[in-house]
Amino acid sequence: MSTASLEPTVNDVRTHWRTLWISDIHLGTSGCKADFLLDFLERNDSDTLYLVGDIVDGWQLRRHWHWPRTHNDVIQRILRKARNGTRVVFIPGNHDEFAREFIGFAFGDIEILDEDVHVTAKGLRLLVLHGDQFDGVVRHSRWLAHLGDGLYQFALWINHHFNRLRHRLGLHYWSLSQYLKHRVKNAVSFISGFEEALAGEARRRDLDGVVCGHIHKAELRDVGGILYCNDGDWVESLSALGETHDGQLQLLDWAAEMAARQAGFSKRQPRSLSLPALPSALRRQGRHP
Repeated sequence: MSTASLEPTVNDVRTHWRTLWISDIHLGTSGCKADFLLDFLERNDSDTLYLVGDIVDGWQLRRHWHWPRTHNDVIQRILRKARNGTRVVFIPGNHDEFAREFIGFAFGDIEILDEDVHVTAKGLRLLVLHGDQFDGVVRHSRWLAHLGDGLYQFALWINHHFNRLRHRLGLHYWSLSQYLKHRVKNAVSFISGFEEALAGEARRRDLDGVVCGHIHKAELRDVGGILYCNDGDWVESLSALGETHDGQLQLLDWAAEMAARQAGFSKRQPRSLSLPALPSALRRQGRHP
């Protein structure tokens, strides 16, 4: 089984994939990077699009209503893809668990499923689910999960203002909150345990791999002979998972993609030609008496 790292591929044209997976958009929060996602959706099409949970953040919307126009644009863009023939599958997560009441139904052209088994062009059978079912805090200590979510939103607030400063300095997006999270020993231990639990579930079902979200850490690697895929999120890593038409799986780092594209655009900009000032003697000769 091949794995891939998050690497940018500068591409100014629309790319068509066999399958795309995105999750943890968290529409309805200030941490959602809707502009990045709109750019991604504009430049990428697919036969099948999986929305792997936490698309809308019901937890935060109940506390504070936040719904700018770009969030509405994301919903409209996804609905338009569904109307144009893309199979769109919505698998709710813990933040949009209200949608689990409608599992088995269709919202317009969007299927709502609890989970799915996706078969790649190479014949790999992948379990697709959000992953919160394997998070002990979410399942058994909901009050602690909500407390942690509040602290996480504060970290994202710091991250937002940190990146506003970087933008003013001409620097591209970089997730401070993700950097800190991946260097806290307990967080690293939780992520490792989560990956092993999801891989174990795929193994128990005699499947080849699993695709999930939930922990906001994009990953594509072998875990004990099972292909573990996490498509990341759109508040920190700004990433997705794609399957090419020949069955290759790739992680897509859209923050790096946009930064590389902007860097290439800057290099292509023509330099303005500034003419030297005319000597004062020539200026006087040009004056009329």
